[in-house]
Amino acid sequence: MAGTSENAVADPRMDNEHWANVLVQALPYFKTWVGKTVVVKYGGNAMLNEELKTAVMKDIVLLSTIGIHVVLVHGGGPEINHMLDRIGKESKFVDGLRYTDAETMEIVGMVLSGKLNKDIVGILLQEGGRAVGLSGVDSGLLRAKKINRDGQDYGFVGEVTEVHPEILHSLLTQGFIPVVSTVALGETGDNHLYNINADTAAAKIAVALKAEKFVQLTNVPGVLRDVSDPKSLLQRIHVSDIESLTAQGVISGGMIPKIECCRLARSGGVPRTHIIDGRVPHSLLIEMFSDRGIGTMIY
Repeated sequence: MAGTSENAVADPRMDNEHWANVLVQALPYFKTWVGKTVVVKYGGNAMLNEELKTAVMKDIVLLSTIGIHVVLVHGGGPEINHMLDRIGKESKFVDGLRYTDAETMEIVGMVLSGKLNKDIVGILLQEGGRAVGLSGVDSGLLRAKKINRDGQDYGFVGEVTEVHPEILHSLLTQGFIPVVSTVALGETGDNHLYNINADTAAAKIAVALKAEKFVQLTNVPGVLRDVSDPKSLLQRIHVSDIESLTAQGVISGGMIPKIECCRLARSGGVPRTHIIDGRVPHSLLIEMFSDRGIGTMIY
């Protein structure tokens, strides 16, 4: 601590020696990460608790303050559902993707690029960070094409075809934290806006930025060998083991696309990819600055 206060109350669980050990352990990691780029995808379901959301933003401000370049990419499924409920419109999913007609796309844009994006930027500013909110449309950051799988219509749901990260480079070099909502413009000649899967968009942004680390903050501990046993966490998974773990059912359901995004980032040259529990206070700092780490690393 830089100083003490008469009103300060020491944490009985941590004496001075323990505090010193924590700082000594963290120092080499500080040196390792300064000047590096980290892309953090913040999942919609991990954002529902306001106290935890603030803790995540404090972590990101700390990373930025010591010179780590952080890009925050966010989803917002629960908030979109809530707004659709308010206007009496049913949320419809096809093969796990939100069917996005023109009216739903308008709501998606308002919630992601409007309310939610600015809420996050506001918290970062309140915590002392320098943050700028933008969508995939701004500066042509993300270009997309309409998803078409076996003729199935998903409406205005797109997949990223191009990432133009110049605006992110510019903001990062000036010390800003870019906060990106995943609404994208169509390819040249297509003026439609598209709803983009935030996990995939974040992975592709990490590749385009040549990021050192890609972290998905979600609402599960990581990959569990037994979903009913948190102690069965797989801390490390080699990309060559993904197929067999999927066949065994260890990787299943909503974890499959998250693992695929990690594999996408790895194949694009991102050295470290992680799935960690955003419900654990300061899980990002634990992952970045401790020997123990947290969650599952795909290597």
